Amino acid sequence: MCGRFTLRTPSEVLAAQFELPNIPALNPRYNVAPTQAVAVVRQQPVGRHLDWLQWGLVPHWAKDPSIGLRMINARSETVAEKPAFRAAFKARRCLVLADGFYEWQAILGTRTKQPFYFQMEAGKPFAFAGLWEQWNGPDGLLETCTLLTTEANALVQPVHDRMPVILPPDVYSVWLAPDMHDRGALEALLVPYDPAAMQAYPVRRAVNNTRNDSPECIEPSE
Repeated sequence: MCGRFTLRTPSEVLAAQFELPNIPALNPRYNVAPTQAVAVVRQQPVGRHLDWLQWGLVPHWAKDPSIGLRMINARSETVAEKPAFRAAFKARRCLVLADGFYEWQAILGTRTKQPFYFQMEAGKPFAFAGLWEQWNGPDGLLETCTLLTTEANALVQPVHDRMPVILPPDVYSVWLAPDMHDRGALEALLVPYDPAAMQAYPVRRAVNNTRNDSPECIEPSE
């Protein structure tokens, strides 16, 4: 499960890496949490576009949008079959921008957990594999998204048995293409990321509180 992540990278770097037109300056985020707006790249007829979607997918058939709190992640092994995700998997795929994520390790013999921060070498930005959906409610159209997860790689596994699917840049176009319907080819992308390209370290428990959204969240624990 992935329930928190960061996006601190300057907008000009994101624009270059993800082939986006000029995007406005973004406030650095150190503790992005479910139900908050997240930066998402979608393919439009004129090219890629950056949008802000609520984290926690609400299926179009849902009666209550609160279901999104249970839909922040989608298991890659079953995403093509689950009623909540299968339509989006076929035609509404996106990139969720990030430059790090958190997982919590249970401390043996205690009721506490130690948060760990995972990032790419040199803190480079990356993209989670995401799905998006539209829900028509009494207050208008709500656009939401979810992150796909897979089994943990060798770096994440000592902390948690699952990790978010991180897509390498050379498959962005395949994942985003609305007319890409080859289930096997899509599922082949949903694999653990190369642990040799990542790094991790324990961080302070400030990240446990979603109200904390400052550099303190990624400071190494003492």
